[in-house]
Amino acid sequence: MHEETPLNLPSTKLLRVGDDVRWTGSRLTFPPSLRIWVFPDPTETAAPGRSHSATPASHNPVRKQRTNSFGTSNADFPSGDPGMYQLDVTLRRGQNLAARDRGGTSDPYVKFKLGGKEVFRSKTVHKNLNPVWEEKAYILIDNLREPLYIKVFDYDFGLQDDFIGSAFLDLTSLELNRQTDVTLSLKDPHYPDHDLGSIFLTVLLAPGDQREVTMLMRKSWKRSSKFQTQSLRLSDLHRKSQLWRGIVSVTLIEGRELKAMDANGLSDPYVKFRLGHQKYKSKIVPKTLNPQWREQFDFHLYEERGGIIDITVWDKDVGKKDDFIGRCQIDLSTLSKEQTHKLEMPLEEGEGYLVLLVTLTASAAVTISDLSINSLEDQKEREEILKRYSPMMMFHNISDVGFLQVKVIRAEALMAADVTGKSDPFCVVELNNDRLLTHTVYRNLNPEWNKIFTFNIKDIHSVLEVTVYDEDRDRSADFLGKVAIPLLSIQNGEQKAYVLKNKQLTGPTKGVIYLEIDVIFNAVKASIRTLMPKEQKYIEEEDRLSKQLLLRNFIRMKHCIMALVTSVCYISSCFDWDSPPRSLAAFLLFLFVVWNFELYMIPLALLLLLAWNYFLIVSGKDNRQHDTVVEDMLEDEEEEDDRDDKDSEKKGFMNRLYAIQEVCVTVQNILDEIASFGERIKNTFNWTVPFLSWLAIVALSVFTIILYFIPLRYIVLVWGINKFTKKIRNPYAIDNNELLDFLSRVPSDVQVMQYHELKQDPAHSPSKRKKNNPA
Repeated sequence: MHEETPLNLPSTKLLRVGDDVRWTGSRLTFPPSLRIWVFPDPTETAAPGRSHSATPASHNPVRKQRTNSFGTSNADFPSGDPGMYQLDVTLRRGQNLAARDRGGTSDPYVKFKLGGKEVFRSKTVHKNLNPVWEEKAYILIDNLREPLYIKVFDYDFGLQDDFIGSAFLDLTSLELNRQTDVTLSLKDPHYPDHDLGSIFLTVLLAPGDQREVTMLMRKSWKRSSKFQTQSLRLSDLHRKSQLWRGIVSVTLIEGRELKAMDANGLSDPYVKFRLGHQKYKSKIVPKTLNPQWREQFDFHLYEERGGIIDITVWDKDVGKKDDFIGRCQIDLSTLSKEQTHKLEMPLEEGEGYLVLLVTLTASAAVTISDLSINSLEDQKEREEILKRYSPMMMFHNISDVGFLQVKVIRAEALMAADVTGKSDPFCVVELNNDRLLTHTVYRNLNPEWNKIFTFNIKDIHSVLEVTVYDEDRDRSADFLGKVAIPLLSIQNGEQKAYVLKNKQLTGPTKGVIYLEIDVIFNAVKASIRTLMPKEQKYIEEEDRLSKQLLLRNFIRMKHCIMALVTSVCYISSCFDWDSPPRSLAAFLLFLFVVWNFELYMIPLALLLLLAWNYFLIVSGKDNRQHDTVVEDMLEDEEEEDDRDDKDSEKKGFMNRLYAIQEVCVTVQNILDEIASFGERIKNTFNWTVPFLSWLAIVALSVFTIILYFIPLRYIVLVWGINKFTKKIRNPYAIDNNELLDFLSRVPSDVQVMQYHELKQDPAHSPSKRKKNNPA
């Protein structure tokens, strides 16, 4: 227990206090081991014979922090210290910075660090290797031997920011009271020979003036005094900054007369879109100057006045930097809402133009609230929501499939990410491209958020992702854990403890999170939406070459091929009469089917296969096996990722072969697509997702009836007329294949493993530990 020492202060004094100092009534109490410095108010006129130098309130030794920046640090310095200096830094610009994005550019920002603490962070300049900042920082320094550490990063929304380079500014080399222009060359400690660009600064070092020092510390103290209430107000700030005011729907139709960038007189164009921090990249159309994309995506609109969509067109080159074709911009403030606009945008700094459709609509019902404000507990609001998604509204607003409410209650036993043995956790809730955050709970491994998030469901086959991060002011947030929950697997109104998983969702990590989720949707709308193209997720990590991932995809494809080979061998054995009874039954079945064959028997056979598997599952004779091979491969991939994180400077032989790396990644992805296609067909008939299997039964039943009653020539005639007149009826229709869109909703074996809910170990339950160890 600290000995409490009273201290009486004049009203005109400014006091800097530490965490252990407390107000008790009208007195200030503090431990005797702490030294406190009292500063006179700079606005007070000193009485004759009184000095304005700081007076120590205790003669005990004091441990001083080394830095204090404008509104950033909480350091305490005596203004009478002869080693006190003020450093004024103007961050001018950068030149020839290293490219960290695939488009051959970066989104750079700069951090200043002193004594291990971040004292300044610049704004982000998007898509520029020669950024101009013109920002000023004012830093208090007491040790000139401590250099100013300057780090430059490439900003990636939702992902780990990429390191560009760093440099040191030697403060002992600066001349007092003289403004100096400084050029610093950026370096990477792992690759000292690489040229990563330069940073231009203007610096002025001066002895600390008492008035300026005290005023800076006053502002810092005001910030510090509000720290305890900061987390309580963050939820209000998040509501204002996160909730979008509208949706911008963009359809990229085509490009015309683009510039030829390849030696064959053609290009392989693709388009990149950016609205604020939101990004979208189109597919690549090879060897053409008049590409047809026919892609649709949505952006969130956060500003009432609209915004600017930056559009750049690139030519894809394998093994080298992509070529820039041209750029254009769309000013959303000039477009009227609730109306589709056809835009033909000429490309600047290039040739040709793009054809787009842009529609601005009102915001969907996305909200953040406290637990006390619950839409589903309000009987009137609940009835309105149920009415909105009732069967009677099945053809009204097809894109509005359902309503999702997520209660993020608390987490327990999280991983300690800070050196203090604590974490500053916050939670990110994602549904496709909708992304909302909780406030941060500081210095806590068992945080309580008690927030409710609501989303509109556009696809019932979406996966809700809840990720917990540790907030760090001087670097990117640290990952603590994640869960992925398919909407169709949710049990309404049940509060559940979900075991947090690692980044790859392949195994558990430390901690559990308590969620309560409700899903309300219209089954007819959901079924129709299943046959439409799946929404792409904009924020995804770029594909990388991985030996384990390549091997895993190869083994998965091998399993699919071996299943076909096994079926062919089984049929061949019937011809060889290896088993006479089986061959006799197959021969009689062959005669019966061929003699009586009709086209409707094909969907009927698939329908019987689905029904047979359903009967096996219901009767408890389910022969589905747990795919341990896929699980083992996922664990191996996780170990490889851990090795990469721990020893990133050891790149290995494959990373040096940059020229063939993209080719290998392409092969890796093709193997994944082939294996996933086979696994999705298998999982459809295995009833992995009952909703999709029932939908397949309905579709096959309809096809069987149509083929039974309607002659094939009429069916082909209707199909051909629809195909030939589709572009006439709707010139900007997006082409799709309903069967492939359906299969894209069926999870592959890898996704089944990732979505599998881990059971909490009762022996390691945080609640149980608390009961057993009340101390």
